[in-house]
Amino acid sequence: MTPLLLDTCAMILLATGERLSRDAKDAIEAALSAGETLAVSPYSAWEVGARAARGDFVFSQKPESWFNAFVGRAGMSLAPLPPSVLVAASFLPGSPPADLADRVIVATAREFGMTLLTRDAALIDYAAAGHINAIEC
Repeated sequence: MTPLLLDTCAMILLATGERLSRDAKDAIEAALSAGETLAVSPYSAWEVGARAARGDFVFSQKPESWFNAFVGRAGMSLAPLPPSVLVAASFLPGSPPADLADRVIVATAREFGMTLLTRDAALIDYAAAGHINAIEC
């Protein structure tokens, strides 16, 4: 089974109980049933902070505490973020997304052979071009 990586939007959707696509639900259930964890990029912590600072999303606690609590839930894990991923984010093939956080998350998925769960149209398009595996959530 291919490991799953949640982008920041998917992480927030899952945390808030928002409706996910059937494909996303099936992938999550299969991963958890197989004893896999759902990974989240450490870079998503920055995005959580940025969303809170802009007022785009109101978190139930301080953003860092919210992020740590989410990653600490059963079935969750923090994806590795070595320097190689950060450098690779600058050299993605094709037409990668312009957003830096998305580029780091894409590079993480590519480096570790993960399937990305996302609702981000730019990431879905990038996957459709064959550069990553993604499931629309």
